[in-house]
This record gives sequence, structure tokens and C-alpha cells, in this order.
Amino acid sequence: MPDTVHRSAAAPVVTIRPPEGWAPLDLREFAGAHELLYFLVLRSLKLRYKQTILGAAWAVLQPLLTMAVFTLVFGRLARLGSDGLPYPLFALAALVPWTYFANALTQASNSLVDQHQLLTKVYFPRLLLPLAAVIAGLVDLAVAFVLLLVVLAWYGLEPSARLLVAPAFALLAAASALAPAIWLAALNVRYRDVRHVIPFLVQIWLFATPVAYSSGLVPPRWRLLYGLNPMASVVDGFRWMVAPNAPFPAAGIGLAAAAVAVLLTAGLYFFRRLERSFADVV
Repeated sequence: MPDTVHRSAAAPVVTIRPPEGWAPLDLREFAGAHELLYFLVLRSLKLRYKQTILGAAWAVLQPLLTMAVFTLVFGRLARLGSDGLPYPLFALAALVPWTYFANALTQASNSLVDQHQLLTKVYFPRLLLPLAAVIAGLVDLAVAFVLLLVVLAWYGLEPSARLLVAPAFALLAAASALAPAIWLAALNVRYRDVRHVIPFLVQIWLFATPVAYSSGLVPPRWRLLYGLNPMASVVDGFRWMVAPNAPFPAAGIGLAAAAVAVLLTAGLYFFRRLERSFADVV
């Protein structure tokens, strides 16, 4: 009995305290969290299509129906240019990544508030919640990409080797959604007005991205500022993959990657600073 008490007294004690100041992310927390991330992604997919009639078919219907509306309004009535592509294909090539981005940004920004019961019951890296929402959306992006290939074949255009670059543009779209989402998710916990700002932000972002129109309409003097929108390069990249004569947006991609890297790095520090109070104010 005395030996047991002695061994218990010598056991190490681990105390979890919130970080002080602008602490960076502790990457060691994520080393063993890959299984938790997998289950959070799976949970997000199940909740997304729970009690829905069409289920995963919404991943196809949403860009397809939007393509029909854009074709009628911007292609037939406004007669906007389509860079030599049939306007439905021109619009769908942009709507496939944009639909993923808009949904991922919205769901990741609301992930902490929507799953507040997890924040108050157990500790885990809080960043996993918005990250899981962004990763789960990639399944819908893959399904919508198949739709793009079907429409490409419908118009008699042969798929080229450019389509092999799709994962790189998908990764840029995912980073473009995650970077602002971690800012909005952290602010959403403290200020619930953010939930109402997010749809308005996505709507403004849509018009600032060449989804319904060609990026060639942007005046040259605004190209540098316009390139700071990473989704502009993602949309141009998807159109480059399906349009035989479209130029590769090399300059835009470099500028977009730099903008995302800065916003993401600053957002990680900001998220870490506010993370300590999530369980208290959610």
C-alpha cells in the first residue's frame, strides 16, 4: 500500500491552459487528430444530406439549375461574351468551383456555432471543425466535376490533358474558402451578427468573381487588384481546362496563392487568440 501511494504521487500531472498572447498553432495537436478529422468530415457529410429526398443529387442540381438561369439572363438577354465557348459550358465551368467555394465558406464559417455542443463538452483542436466542413465539400466538388465532363462531351469537345490539373485548382479553391472562414468562424462565436453577414459577403464575392462574365472584361488598370481575389484565378483555371484556346492564368494564380497564404497565416494566429474563449461565450 505505501508503495502504491508513492508511485501515484510520482506520476506526472498534465495541466491544460489557454495560450497567452498571439500564440501560434501547436502542430503537435494535429499529429494524432487525423482520425478525429476523418470522423468530423464523415459526420458533416451525413448531416448535410440527412432527411433530404434527393440527397447527394443536390451537388449536381445546384450548379446545373444555376447554369440554366445564367444562360437565360446573361447569355441570352445580356448577351455577355463567353470566350468562344457555348455559354452554358462557359457558365458551368465557373459554377462548379464557385458552388463549392460558396458552400464551404458558409458552412465552415458557421461550423463552431452550429456544433457548439462539442466545444463545451470536450477539448480538441477547434480548427478541425471549419477544416472538416471545407474538406467535406470536396465530395460535392468531385460530383459536380463529373457533370462538367458530361456537358463537355454534350457539346462535342474532347477532354484534354489539362483536366489533370483539376486537383491543384480544387486545392486553391479549398484554401480560398478556409482562409476567410477561420476569421469568420472565430468572430461568429463572439458576434452572432456575423451569421447574417456571411450570405451578403458571398453574394458580393460572386459579382467580384468572373462567374457570369469573362475576366477579359476587367480593365487592365484593375487587373492587379482583381487578382487578389483567389477565386478569379480558380474560375479562369477551370475554364482553361475546358477551352482549347484559353490562356493559362499563371500571373493570377501566383498573386492568388500569395493572397491566400497571407490571409490564412494571419487567420490562424487570430483564430488561436480567440480560441481560448470559445467554450465560455458560444
